[in-house]
Amino acid sequence: MAKTEGFMGFYAGLLPILAKQIPYTMAKFAVQGSVADTMYTSMGTSPAEVSSGTALGISLSSGIVAGVASAIISHPADTLLSKVNKAGAGGDGPMMTRLANIAKEIGFMKLCTVGLFPRCVMIGSLTAGQFGIFDTVMSALGASKFHFTNPHA
Repeated sequence: MAKTEGFMGFYAGLLPILAKQIPYTMAKFAVQGSVADTMYTSMGTSPAEVSSGTALGISLSSGIVAGVASAIISHPADTLLSKVNKAGAGGDGPMMTRLANIAKEIGFMKLCTVGLFPRCVMIGSLTAGQFGIFDTVMSALGASKFHFTNPHA
């Protein structure tokens, strides 16, 4: 690879991966935090005031919503990455050219929708589990999440 593509050939897939992973991760954490806060607010309580079972239920529920949101946001980029890794996909040329060719071949609607439901189920379940474990461990250690507050409110 170093002889044919040069040193940058090792990093050819970095931008496409970042284009998928950054929105995915941002959505996952932003949505989970927002949904969990909304659930606690609607109950008129805070995480410190509920039972461990209720806290786990909120972690799992908000994790499912966050997982589905992050799956939807990152699905087009994930589909492109899956396709570009197949031999001959997108023709010849640099990675970004091949990705553009694949996107044109598939079409925008199919890029955004084909395989989305199973991905939402998978990512929603995994994310719920991640936040359930994270919040359970945080609680067991006596730690709590930092919540930003408006000092002028």
